[in-house]
Amino acid sequence: MPLDQLLIDVLACPIDKGPLMWFEEEQLLYNPRLKKAYEVREDIPILLVDEARDVGQAEHDRLMAEAEKGGVPETGLAGHRPSEEGGLPEPEDLPGQEQAEREAGS
Repeated sequence: MPLDQLLIDVLACPIDKGPLMWFEEEQLLYNPRLKKAYEVREDIPILLVDEARDVGQAEHDRLMAEAEKGGVPETGLAGHRPSEEGGLPEPEDLPGQEQAEREAGS
């Protein structure tokens, strides 16, 4: 089952806080920078550092070749998608910005 797009938009690697690659068929989130893999079990990403699996060079190369074919979304894009007018959204247009401003003002 695919991960919810909102979840994909906000997930990040717990180690370097960077984006992950989502390999749906393998139920795997992958950080190619650190060569760390995180399983997704029953639609729940297991993003615990102790549960991360080291990926060898051969598997890394296979995953990257698959990603180059397309269809492998990257996580952590919330707030980084171009707005309809083009370019990045203004901070006030980001989800939760109003609530954060209200809480900061109280």
